[in-house]
Amino acid sequence: MILHITSRAEWNEAQVRGEYIAPSLQTEGFIHCSTEKQVLHVANAFYRGKTDLVLLKLDEAQLKPELKWEPPAGSPAPGISDSDKFPHIFGPINLTAVASVLDFEPDPAGMFILPPL
Repeated sequence: MILHITSRAEWNEAQVRGEYIAPSLQTEGFIHCSTEKQVLHVANAFYRGKTDLVLLKLDEAQLKPELKWEPPAGSPAPGISDSDKFPHIFGPINLTAVASVLDFEPDPAGMFILPPL
């Protein structure tokens, strides 16, 4: 299972466009994703204070663009080692690969909790 954090607005735009394109696809050449074990570390390090997020649960067998497992891009989030491999998607995500979309809101203290997958 592959997970991707995005804003509700970006997800809504993807549904209109017919595919999901993260800003990182233009700036870095791929879409950052995480595993179930990595996603909370990433969310709590890079998305603190955000309240408009959703978590895309992706079925990698349905992905049309290339998927590569690579080391963290840049400095890894606390709790993530340099040797961890992250799923990176090298193209727009086809909507048929999105198995589910989950609300991803922080708790009152601002920390993210993984919703039932």
